[in-house]
Amino acid sequence: MRFLPVFLDLKTGPVVLIGAGELLRAKLRVLAAAGAGIRVYAIDGDRDLSLSSDDAARIEIVTGDPLTADLSGVIAIVCAGAGDVGVAMSVRAKALGLPVNVMDDLEHSSFIFPAIVDRGDVVVAVGTGGTSPVVARRVREKIEALLPARIGELAEFIGTFRKSINERIAEFPLRRRFWERVIDGPIGAAVLAGRKDEADASLEAISDPSDFARADKPEGSVALVGAGPGDPDLLTIKALRALQDADIVFHDELVSPEILDRIRRDTTRVPVGRRVGKPGIGQDAINKRMIEAAQSGQRVVRLKGGDPFVFGRGGEEVEALRAAGVAYSIIPGITAGLGGAADFEVPLTYRHEATRITFLTAHKARDAEAVDWSTLTDTKMTVVIYMGMTAAPAVRAGLFAAGRSPETPVGVFSRVTRPDAQGAIGTLRDLPELVRRIQGGPAILIIGDVVRHAGSLRRQTPKHIISDLLDAAE
Repeated sequence: MRFLPVFLDLKTGPVVLIGAGELLRAKLRVLAAAGAGIRVYAIDGDRDLSLSSDDAARIEIVTGDPLTADLSGVIAIVCAGAGDVGVAMSVRAKALGLPVNVMDDLEHSSFIFPAIVDRGDVVVAVGTGGTSPVVARRVREKIEALLPARIGELAEFIGTFRKSINERIAEFPLRRRFWERVIDGPIGAAVLAGRKDEADASLEAISDPSDFARADKPEGSVALVGAGPGDPDLLTIKALRALQDADIVFHDELVSPEILDRIRRDTTRVPVGRRVGKPGIGQDAINKRMIEAAQSGQRVVRLKGGDPFVFGRGGEEVEALRAAGVAYSIIPGITAGLGGAADFEVPLTYRHEATRITFLTAHKARDAEAVDWSTLTDTKMTVVIYMGMTAAPAVRAGLFAAGRSPETPVGVFSRVTRPDAQGAIGTLRDLPELVRRIQGGPAILIIGDVVRHAGSLRRQTPKHIISDLLDAAE
């Protein structure tokens, strides 16, 4: 390690910035964003730096020769696009014992600029010793994806209470345990979820911080996580973090093996879902097991295909968690209807053609028979039906009876976003036959004129593509 990472307090004195053109302006933006007081020498004479009113108050544009300027009180020198002036300035700075950076010139630099992840009070610096800024940026991008967006707010929150709590806990190890419990428990989760008022109240309600820190039983919580339609790359960053943090995961049968592979290896996995025609443990039993796990101090994830609040019974689980007094969070996922539409390039809305969308479920024929199809006959409405393969004949009969045209375009899309996804396109008249073409579900049905615009039929066999396009065009 040639360069030791340090954090410089930019309020202790001005930074001298010397250079020209866009390179000068780029470094100026970095320093200004960090709140530095800046003394700028634009050696090309272009002093139009496009400063905001806030930045202008902290930035002094100086004329004259920087090589003879008074450097009293200066804390660092930065040269960007300064040419030979930068090299000469480096010699002067080193003679005075001042830190100096000459852009893209390690020989004349005593410090370098890292790639920065800025989350307010949390700042991560990534460096490669100046050898490859592009590699540093790529590492920064990975870190940015992993860090919660509000991690800086969590640090600020801790800072607000740190002095008062530390005054009430004499032993250092106990202080550390206190803050670990705060950060890793429901209070920290509330801050990261944007519920700071709730976190404030919870921390202020801790009457004895030492007892809280000594508690043997950790506080459990439940995260209702949407796994999306199947492609593991469609997991949200927040969902991935929850899977990595979980002690136990209760997952549906619809969650793909590739997504289950993203769970931490030592996490307990409990399948609790069921497929059509197969027994399951029941929603009440799932609720009970989740609550018991959280009350035992475990971090629980309830992992659901698609989105928890779109035909996922997430609302029922939230009600049960509320009633039990268990801390919970909700992490949405891409629902299968949207995943299928994107996978097969079916726009669910289309100007002048489709201005409304209805999502419904028809698990069984009796589900379809219970639907008021008369409300779904508007030709400018796209109807997306979940779990509709078994009920396809009843769906067709219901729409026919309500007056929907037999020539209405229909698409049946199974295992959407997965490598083995399949699609079949035709008309409402042919719906049961389209379902038979699909080699197993889960599948969604998309009904409406927008299906004519489907563009991604690559997963179908060639003999089906032409007939489907002709049917949809009629």
